Amino acid sequence: MRGAMHARKLRDAVHGDIHLSAEEVAALDTPQMQRLRGIKQLGAAYYVYPSAQHTRFEHCLGTCWMARRIVERIESDGSFVVPELEKRALLLAALVHDVTHIPFGHTFEDERRLLERHDLSRRRFACLLGQGELAELLNSTEAGRLALDIVSPGADLPPGRRYLQQIVSGTICADLLDYLKRDNYFCGLSHEYDERVFHYFRVLDGQLVLDMGQDGLFRRDALSEITNLLRIRYVLSERVYYHHAKMAAGVMVSKAVERALDAGLGEEELCRLTDGGLLYRLAERFAGDAALVELVEGFRRRRLFKRCYMLSRRIGEEAVAETVRRYHLNQDEARSEAERAVADALGTEEHRVAVYCAPARMALKEAEVPVTVPGGEVTKLSLLNSEEIEVLKHQHQALWKLYVFVAPGLSDSLGRAGRLCEEVIGLPNELPAERGGRLI
Repeated sequence: MRGAMHARKLRDAVHGDIHLSAEEVAALDTPQMQRLRGIKQLGAAYYVYPSAQHTRFEHCLGTCWMARRIVERIESDGSFVVPELEKRALLLAALVHDVTHIPFGHTFEDERRLLERHDLSRRRFACLLGQGELAELLNSTEAGRLALDIVSPGADLPPGRRYLQQIVSGTICADLLDYLKRDNYFCGLSHEYDERVFHYFRVLDGQLVLDMGQDGLFRRDALSEITNLLRIRYVLSERVYYHHAKMAAGVMVSKAVERALDAGLGEEELCRLTDGGLLYRLAERFAGDAALVELVEGFRRRRLFKRCYMLSRRIGEEAVAETVRRYHLNQDEARSEAERAVADALGTEEHRVAVYCAPARMALKEAEVPVTVPGGEVTKLSLLNSEEIEVLKHQHQALWKLYVFVAPGLSDSLGRAGRLCEEVIGLPNELPAERGGRLI
């Protein structure tokens, strides 16, 4: 039995001193939260940015702190007071919001679509927040039970409480405000937002909004600061989240996990693992699968797959939609068939060829944040006729790519592999133009 917990002050590399209440410390010290120390926030991005070693644990701390700062700002002018019970629940929810992440989670969920998203998976919620020490702790208080409601998949809080979810993980929210700073810092980038952005948060009719007015006038400085958040989000997407080497590493570990899932690895087992634990488990438990072991060892040693073929949005929206249906959603096993066909033509094994396809929309969801304008009307940021926001939305959508990667042992055959991909996929390879410095 744990002794009584006390409030604690922690030093964070990004935000400085972070203050936690006794009940937040108790939640933090459970095995379910401590597991997050072994799950990197950006998956395999450290193969591109060596210092990107920060974890989900640190991000959860930062999200809790950002939520506290948003609440403090909302209450600062006296127009709205967050009830104490809801405040405690909100901060607990912010602290545990990523506990259902598995190793390399976004890679499996969003890129290869092997598993349901962590924030939509009822199975994972039941595994990590429906049982165990953290679940017992949260279920022991009214605030903890409300925190579970806030983060539960498909939760629909009463209208007067929806701002609680929106502060934690809405559009412009505590989650975003932490990871924009944290990912920039640990990737060695130099893009910052101004602390003034906290001044714009309000709660109106039970929902979180950004106030764009002052004394009856539209605040262009507010628009500039919020637009800067979108600009930082775009830069991170372009330079980090969708970097081709990160994608290459991701498809390698994804193909290994795909084989393991087919051979009996369960999602509940993944819920107990860290990044290192997963790689060890794959190599040990499935040691008889030579292809899987080759993928894991190649990943560990940074022998990354190489690009041989690329498509961009230049193929047109109809072709993008069809490409996504076939190679992102893998309808009719089209992705698997393409990998097999290219591998056969190259005279190699299927696990040495990987197709990566981004989702169609590539939406910059932060542009849809609710804002208030002079007169009190609530609208969306994207509807303010800002040319810069429209440009950022278009640029983010233009990040859409399809890549075909092949194992490094096939590097001498990249040109031939690209031509084979043209035959299999049926569209011209855009990679030579990109490598030649011709922007596409």
